[in-house]
Amino acid sequence: MRAFLAIGLPDAAVRDIRRLQARLPVGRAVPRDNLHLTLAFLDDQPEEALEALDAELQALRAPGFDLRLSGLGVFGGRTPRVLFVVADPAPDLLGLREQVLSAARRAGIQPDRTRYRPHVTIARFGRGLSRGGAARLGRFIEAHGNFALPPVPVRAFGLFRSILHHEGAVHEELASYPLVEAGG
Repeated sequence: MRAFLAIGLPDAAVRDIRRLQARLPVGRAVPRDNLHLTLAFLDDQPEEALEALDAELQALRAPGFDLRLSGLGVFGGRTPRVLFVVADPAPDLLGLREQVLSAARRAGIQPDRTRYRPHVTIARFGRGLSRGGAARLGRFIEAHGNFALPPVPVRAFGLFRSILHHEGAVHEELASYPLVEAGG
């Protein structure tokens, strides 16, 4: 099963992102149910490994925190493939990521080890953009690059599976793991 660990977004944050997506001049907006911040991509895993991971994550004790999302970025360099909202790599977020990576390793899963740049993907560009499309995207980023959400309360994270379809991936939350309240 293709799986990942992620922080879901509250309705208010999703609404603000959807308003921004509605202004996109190019690309394919990420569906509202797929908006999330990935903590760790686990790739294809057998059910037994995910059950072991679930047991590890049930025991995890990490504090809740506020996530800061502001600014826009692209992956793909000169051939943009993804547009995202930048997440502040605050110590609480990075600490949670380290804990879930450790839990995954204890469960026998080797998570993706690419450099971590916390973000929320909001649009995809398939095989890239034409020169004109790239110019329109550049103007969009100039106009909306100061996009920022109010602090997003993070009180849980989840284990998700990703089902690939021709139209794109569908994400389904398999389990949710609460974070510890401040002072708790």
